[in-house]
Amino acid sequence: MTVSLSRQLVSEFTGTLVLVATVVGSGIMAETLTSDTAVALWGNTAATGAILFVLISVLGPISGAHFNPAVSLAFLMRGELKVSLFALFVAAQIAGGLAGTGLAHLMFEDALFQASQHVRAGPSQWVSEGVATFALLMAIFGCIRFRPDAVPAAVGLVIMAGYWWTSSTSFANPAVTIARVFTDTFSGIRAVDAPMFILAQLGAAVLATFFFKWLLAEPE
Repeated sequence: MTVSLSRQLVSEFTGTLVLVATVVGSGIMAETLTSDTAVALWGNTAATGAILFVLISVLGPISGAHFNPAVSLAFLMRGELKVSLFALFVAAQIAGGLAGTGLAHLMFEDALFQASQHVRAGPSQWVSEGVATFALLMAIFGCIRFRPDAVPAAVGLVIMAGYWWTSSTSFANPAVTIARVFTDTFSGIRAVDAPMFILAQLGAAVLATFFFKWLLAEPE
């Protein structure tokens, strides 16, 4: 069954919107309920992993549930996404992410858009974003190859793990990074820090695409 372009784009917009609203909203809730940073991070982690499982399970059959320009780039490189559709997916993802930030703020009675002052900079954070994005694509490509039914759980779990084993807390998503520039809350990132995060994410996506094409190839 062929899914219409409009439904695919709405799927990518909606999925990214709900993902970012969850990331930002759970961060605000965590800060409201506790002054313990570890507890706040765990609340943010659990909400993000849970919503990823739901979103991919529901929207995956419609658009593939990318919600992430780095993932869309990887599928473009694999020849599974046309350039024109890639551009539209990325636009829908970025728009959805910005809408998600605004929605989270609206739910918690904050200004719809804010300039983040949360510093996230330096080589360790850039390397972390590369590692987190590489691990995300490992989960996606590995499950597509061997366990397609496990993709929703694997993606949710790899992002949950990344919150704790990377110093950047695993953004692993250019659209989410852009959206988080506009929240001066627990999950925010300064605008000046975002470009290096995005470069690291996209660079890792390119590397992961080539690496897993070789590693997961069908035996000759």
